[in-house]
Amino acid sequence: MKKSSFDSKTAIVIGGTSGMGKATAKLLLEHGAKVIVISKSQASVDAALTELSAFGEVSGVRLNLTSDIEVANYISILEKDGRSINYLVNASGIFAPKPFLDSTREDYDALLDINRGFYFITQAVAKKMKTNGGGSIVNIGSYWAEHAVKGMPTSAYSMAKAALQAFTRHAAMELSDDKIRVNAIAPGIVETGVLDELMGSEEGVKEAYKGFNSIHPLGRNGQPKDVANAIVFLLSDEAAWITGTVLDIDGGLAAGRS
Repeated sequence: MKKSSFDSKTAIVIGGTSGMGKATAKLLLEHGAKVIVISKSQASVDAALTELSAFGEVSGVRLNLTSDIEVANYISILEKDGRSINYLVNASGIFAPKPFLDSTREDYDALLDINRGFYFITQAVAKKMKTNGGGSIVNIGSYWAEHAVKGMPTSAYSMAKAALQAFTRHAAMELSDDKIRVNAIAPGIVETGVLDELMGSEEGVKEAYKGFNSIHPLGRNGQPKDVANAIVFLLSDEAAWITGTVLDIDGGLAAGRS
């Protein structure tokens, strides 16, 4: 992939301060893009900027995707900003397995409300892309959007990710005439900080991830850079004839579990 395909172009990475989103932001910076990372926590924005600034031109925005007011305010800022937005990555999310019969309205809203923020920010960015001749969008879906694992109950999470993947295909069709490509990736188990709160200790997290390695046909869990490589490919000119695709990045899980 030629670095010049990203040179001086601007990317927004929602959820770009941790995990797969931060790895994507770093790789985009290394390829010459200017990157705006978005997170609901100012502390995570500040920490990410400190780390990522070594790789290129990066700025940050604190934004709670589930707040209609904050999303509307950010869209207003986008509309007034004269800069072109060439790339958008919707990477924010939470993973909190919980049995369907025990799930609460709060659990449901925490997962599904993120999509509402994605939807309207993507709409605003797509309008800018249309005006400026096109762009590329990648959403992070999930293996669990289309697959169920009995020992890991994720009904609300899967519902949210399945919706995001359906949105990907529909947006790709509607925006194709405007030279805007929309794709998604569906990761399997990727070693990020997503289990930290669930497991309660660093050792617990390590043991949990260790136990997941063997279910992948390729014999290991994914790393954030595995996912970032795929996202940056889909954003790039190398993927110019790809839109409406949900790409499995899962060590072979979608084909079958070991």
